[in-house]
Amino acid sequence: MMPAEILLKARFSERPSSNRLPRLLLGLFASCLLSSCALFPQLTKPAECPAPADIIPPPLEPPSCPEPQVIERIITKIVAPEPPPQATTAGKLHLPIVGAVEWAKIQPAGLWVEARIDTGADTTSIHAEDIQLVEKDGKRYVRFVLIDAVTGSAHQQELRLRRRVLIKQSGGADERRYVVRMWVTLGEIRSKIDVNLSDRTDFEYPLLIGRNFLIDNMIVDVSRHHTVIVRPDINGD
Repeated sequence: MMPAEILLKARFSERPSSNRLPRLLLGLFASCLLSSCALFPQLTKPAECPAPADIIPPPLEPPSCPEPQVIERIITKIVAPEPPPQATTAGKLHLPIVGAVEWAKIQPAGLWVEARIDTGADTTSIHAEDIQLVEKDGKRYVRFVLIDAVTGSAHQQELRLRRRVLIKQSGGADERRYVVRMWVTLGEIRSKIDVNLSDRTDFEYPLLIGRNFLIDNMIVDVSRHHTVIVRPDINGD
Protein backbone atom coordinates (compact mmCIF):
# COMPACT_ATOMS: atom_id res chain seq x y z
CA MET A 1 0.00 0.00 0.00
CA MET A 2 1.15 3.36 -0.87
CA PRO A 3 1.64 6.10 1.67
CA ALA A 4 -0.96 8.31 0.07
CA GLU A 5 -3.64 5.65 0.41
CA ILE A 6 -2.69 5.01 3.99
CA LEU A 7 -3.01 8.70 4.79
CA LEU A 8 -6.37 8.89 3.11
CA LYS A 9 -7.66 5.99 5.12
CA ALA A 10 -6.33 7.50 8.26
CA ARG A 11 -8.22 10.73 7.65
CA PHE A 12 -11.28 8.92 6.75
CA SER A 13 -11.12 6.92 9.97
CA GLU A 14 -10.55 9.98 12.12
CA ARG A 15 -13.74 11.77 10.99
CA PRO A 16 -16.13 9.59 12.78
CA SER A 17 -14.31 10.00 16.07
CA SER A 18 -14.53 13.77 15.79
CA ASN A 19 -18.32 13.47 15.32
CA ARG A 20 -18.73 11.13 18.29
CA LEU A 21 -17.23 13.51 20.79
CA PRO A 22 -19.92 16.17 20.63
CA ARG A 23 -22.58 13.49 20.87
CA LEU A 24 -20.83 11.95 23.81
CA LEU A 25 -20.60 15.31 25.54
CA LEU A 26 -24.19 16.05 24.80
CA GLY A 27 -25.35 12.75 26.25
CA LEU A 28 -23.16 13.22 29.25
CA PHE A 29 -24.65 16.72 29.84
CA ALA A 30 -28.17 15.40 29.50
CA SER A 31 -27.52 12.64 32.02
CA CYS A 32 -26.11 15.19 34.45
CA LEU A 33 -29.23 17.29 34.08
CA LEU A 34 -31.46 14.32 34.76
CA SER A 35 -29.50 13.30 37.80
CA SER A 36 -29.56 16.84 39.15
CA CYS A 37 -33.35 16.92 38.76
CA ALA A 38 -33.56 13.69 40.67
CA LEU A 39 -31.35 14.97 43.48
CA PHE A 40 -33.03 18.38 43.85
CA PRO A 41 -36.83 18.16 43.74
CA GLN A 42 -38.61 21.02 42.22
CA LEU A 43 -40.16 23.42 44.67
CA THR A 44 -43.48 24.02 43.10
CA LYS A 45 -46.34 25.79 44.78
CA PRO A 46 -49.27 23.38 45.33
CA ALA A 47 -52.39 24.18 43.50
CA GLU A 48 -54.83 26.06 45.66
CA CYS A 49 -58.35 24.61 45.97
CA PRO A 50 -61.09 27.01 45.15
CA ALA A 51 -62.95 28.43 48.15
CA PRO A 52 -66.03 26.37 48.90
CA ALA A 53 -69.22 28.03 47.95
CA ASP A 54 -71.93 28.64 50.59
CA ILE A 55 -73.95 25.45 50.80
CA ILE A 56 -77.58 25.94 51.84
CA PRO A 57 -78.82 22.80 53.55
CA PRO A 58 -82.22 21.58 52.49
CA PRO A 59 -85.09 22.31 54.92
CA LEU A 60 -85.42 19.67 57.57
CA GLU A 61 -88.75 17.88 57.69
CA PRO A 62 -90.07 16.93 61.11
CA PRO A 63 -89.53 13.30 61.81
CA SER A 64 -92.63 11.27 61.24
CA CYS A 65 -93.48 9.08 64.21
CA PRO A 66 -95.75 6.10 63.91
CA GLU A 67 -99.23 6.34 65.39
CA PRO A 68 -99.32 5.13 69.00
CA GLN A 69 -100.96 1.79 69.50
CA VAL A 70 -102.97 0.96 72.62
CA ILE A 71 -101.51 -2.24 73.93
CA GLU A 72 -103.30 -2.27 77.26
CA ARG A 73 -105.70 0.24 78.74
CA ILE A 74 -105.86 0.49 82.50
CA ILE A 75 -108.89 2.25 83.94
CA THR A 76 -108.92 3.09 87.62
CA LYS A 77 -112.40 3.35 89.04
CA ILE A 78 -113.07 4.17 92.64
CA VAL A 79 -116.09 2.26 93.84
CA ALA A 80 -117.66 3.43 97.03
CA PRO A 81 -118.25 0.64 99.48
CA GLU A 82 -121.81 -0.49 99.72
CA PRO A 83 -123.52 0.63 102.90
CA PRO A 84 -124.39 -2.11 105.30
CA PRO A 85 -127.93 -3.41 104.95
CA GLN A 86 -130.43 -1.57 107.12
CA ALA A 87 -132.42 -3.44 109.66
CA THR A 88 -136.03 -4.14 108.78
CA THR A 89 -137.17 -4.95 112.29
CA ALA A 90 -136.32 -3.68 115.76
CA GLY A 91 -137.24 -4.06 119.40
CA LYS A 92 -137.99 -7.15 121.41
CA LEU A 93 -141.04 -7.85 119.29
CA HIS A 94 -139.07 -7.41 116.03
CA LEU A 95 -141.56 -4.86 114.77
CA PRO A 96 -141.13 -3.69 111.16
CA ILE A 97 -139.37 -0.37 110.60
CA VAL A 98 -141.03 2.26 108.42
CA GLY A 99 -139.89 5.68 107.28
CA ALA A 100 -141.30 9.14 107.77
CA VAL A 101 -143.20 8.92 104.45
CA GLU A 102 -144.82 5.76 103.11
CA TRP A 103 -147.53 4.62 100.72
CA ALA A 104 -150.67 3.25 102.35
CA LYS A 105 -153.79 1.63 100.96
CA ILE A 106 -157.23 2.79 102.13
CA GLN A 107 -160.24 0.46 102.03
CA PRO A 108 -163.06 -0.03 101.26
CA ALA A 109 -162.22 2.57 98.60
CA GLY A 110 -159.10 0.61 97.55
CA LEU A 111 -157.04 3.78 97.03
CA TRP A 112 -153.28 4.30 97.30
CA VAL A 113 -152.42 7.40 99.33
CA GLU A 114 -149.02 8.81 100.26
CA ALA A 115 -148.92 9.23 104.03
CA ARG A 116 -146.92 11.15 106.58
CA ILE A 117 -146.06 8.93 109.55
CA ASP A 118 -146.46 11.06 112.69
CA THR A 119 -145.77 9.59 116.12
CA GLY A 120 -146.95 12.84 117.70
CA ALA A 121 -150.52 12.56 116.40
CA ASP A 122 -153.08 10.61 118.42
CA THR A 123 -155.32 9.60 115.54
CA THR A 124 -155.11 9.14 111.77
CA SER A 125 -156.45 11.84 109.46
CA ILE A 126 -157.27 11.78 105.74
CA HIS A 127 -158.11 14.45 103.22
CA ALA A 128 -161.78 14.35 102.18
CA GLU A 129 -163.95 16.58 100.04
CA ASP A 130 -167.69 17.32 99.96
CA ILE A 131 -168.24 15.99 103.51
CA GLN A 132 -171.94 15.54 104.42
CA LEU A 133 -173.74 14.02 107.38
CA VAL A 134 -176.74 11.89 106.37
CA GLU A 135 -179.25 9.77 108.30
CA LYS A 136 -180.67 6.41 107.23
CA ASP A 137 -183.08 4.32 109.29
CA GLY A 138 -182.25 6.34 112.36
CA LYS A 139 -178.52 5.85 111.89
CA ARG A 140 -176.08 8.54 110.93
CA TYR A 141 -173.63 8.18 108.10
CA VAL A 142 -170.94 10.39 106.62
CA ARG A 143 -170.85 10.85 102.86
CA PHE A 144 -167.53 12.17 101.45
CA VAL A 145 -165.18 11.98 98.45
CA LEU A 146 -161.61 10.60 98.43
CA ILE A 147 -159.06 11.39 95.72
CA ASP A 148 -156.79 8.66 94.37
CA ALA A 149 -153.24 10.02 94.57
CA VAL A 150 -152.04 7.76 91.73
CA THR A 151 -154.77 8.24 89.14
CA GLY A 152 -156.34 11.48 90.40
CA SER A 153 -159.81 9.96 90.18
CA ALA A 154 -162.53 10.79 92.74
CA HIS A 155 -164.28 8.07 94.75
CA GLN A 156 -167.42 8.74 96.77
CA GLN A 157 -167.69 6.93 100.12
CA GLU A 158 -170.45 6.54 102.69
CA LEU A 159 -169.47 5.12 106.08
CA ARG A 160 -171.13 4.88 109.47
CA LEU A 161 -170.38 7.81 111.77
CA ARG A 162 -168.35 6.78 114.77
CA ARG A 163 -168.18 10.09 116.62
CA ARG A 164 -167.23 13.71 116.36
CA VAL A 165 -163.93 15.00 117.77
CA LEU A 166 -162.62 18.45 118.57
CA ILE A 167 -159.18 19.03 117.11
CA LYS A 168 -157.22 21.85 118.68
CA GLN A 169 -155.14 23.66 116.10
CA SER A 170 -151.91 25.36 117.14
CA GLY A 171 -152.21 29.00 116.13
CA GLY A 172 -155.70 28.56 114.69
CA ALA A 173 -159.33 27.93 115.52
CA ASP A 174 -160.41 24.56 116.86
CA GLU A 175 -162.06 22.22 114.37
CA ARG A 176 -164.72 19.57 114.77
CA ARG A 177 -164.31 16.54 112.57
CA TYR A 178 -166.28 13.42 111.76
CA VAL A 179 -164.65 10.09 112.53
CA VAL A 180 -165.26 6.89 110.54
CA ARG A 181 -163.61 3.48 110.55
CA MET A 182 -161.42 2.39 107.64
CA TRP A 183 -159.02 -0.40 106.79
CA VAL A 184 -155.47 0.99 106.48
CA THR A 185 -152.72 -1.20 105.02
CA LEU A 186 -149.07 -0.24 105.39
CA GLY A 187 -146.60 -2.87 104.27
CA GLU A 188 -147.71 -6.16 105.77
CA ILE A 189 -149.71 -4.47 108.55
CA ARG A 190 -153.43 -4.13 107.97
CA SER A 191 -155.62 -2.63 110.66
CA LYS A 192 -159.13 -1.19 110.93
CA ILE A 193 -158.86 2.10 112.79
CA ASP A 194 -160.67 5.37 113.41
CA VAL A 195 -159.89 8.02 110.79
CA ASN A 196 -161.04 11.61 111.02
CA LEU A 197 -162.06 13.45 107.85
CA SER A 198 -160.49 16.86 107.24
CA ASP A 199 -159.47 19.32 104.57
CA ARG A 200 -155.74 18.75 104.09
CA THR A 201 -155.39 20.83 100.93
CA ASP A 202 -152.68 22.96 102.54
CA PHE A 203 -150.67 19.91 103.62
CA GLU A 204 -148.13 18.06 101.52
CA TYR A 205 -149.53 14.60 102.14
CA PRO A 206 -153.24 13.68 102.04
CA LEU A 207 -152.94 11.06 104.80
CA LEU A 208 -151.54 11.39 108.30
CA ILE A 209 -151.01 8.12 110.16
CA GLY A 210 -151.00 8.56 113.95
CA ARG A 211 -150.34 6.45 117.00
CA ASN A 212 -153.67 4.63 116.82
CA PHE A 213 -152.19 2.69 113.90
CA LEU A 214 -148.50 2.62 114.92
CA ILE A 215 -148.67 1.36 118.52
CA ASP A 216 -147.61 -2.31 118.75
CA ASN A 217 -147.47 -2.50 114.96
CA MET A 218 -144.25 -0.82 113.78
CA ILE A 219 -141.29 1.41 114.62
CA VAL A 220 -140.69 4.71 112.82
CA ASP A 221 -137.24 5.77 111.60
CA VAL A 222 -137.60 9.37 110.44
CA SER A 223 -134.29 9.19 108.52
CA ARG A 224 -135.87 6.81 106.00
CA HIS A 225 -138.75 7.08 103.56
CA HIS A 226 -140.63 4.74 101.24
CA THR A 227 -139.12 1.66 102.83
CA VAL A 228 -142.21 -0.46 102.22
CA ILE A 229 -142.94 0.46 98.61
CA VAL A 230 -141.46 3.11 96.34
CA ARG A 231 -144.46 3.52 94.04
CA PRO A 232 -147.66 1.48 94.11
CA ASP A 233 -148.65 -0.59 91.08
CA ILE A 234 -152.14 0.51 90.06
CA ASN A 235 -152.46 -2.69 88.00
CA GLY A 236 -152.03 -4.76 91.13
CA ASP A 237 -154.58 -5.56 93.80
